[in-house]
Amino acid sequence: MSVSIYEVIEGKKCLATYILAVNDTINVINGKWKAPIISSLLFGKKRFKELERDIPKITSRMLSKELRDLEANGIVKRTVYDTIPVTVEYELTASGQAFEKVLDVMLKWGLEHRETTLAAGK
Repeated sequence: MSVSIYEVIEGKKCLATYILAVNDTINVINGKWKAPIISSLLFGKKRFKELERDIPKITSRMLSKELRDLEANGIVKRTVYDTIPVTVEYELTASGQAFEKVLDVMLKWGLEHRETTLAAGK
């Protein structure tokens, strides 16, 4: 299902539904660390320490909290293996994988915005 802001403006889609969907997206990426975690997991399953190494300056406590939030939102799947010691892997769900499209748009906008802003400041 593809919905654009123009369809909402033209009355083809419900504004309340659009706002809820945007809020859902913001809730998923809310905070400093969720987008980097998702970005790291786009490259495949990772263990906790691998994620910690991939994301500079994140604390273990914050990584743990953010992974729980992402799991609660259906973005990350946590798998515990019955090994000694216990092995835990994190991976993106199908919804998490689809979030790559959002990150791509954010990247494109960020690069364009940075270029425009820096050019205006000169």
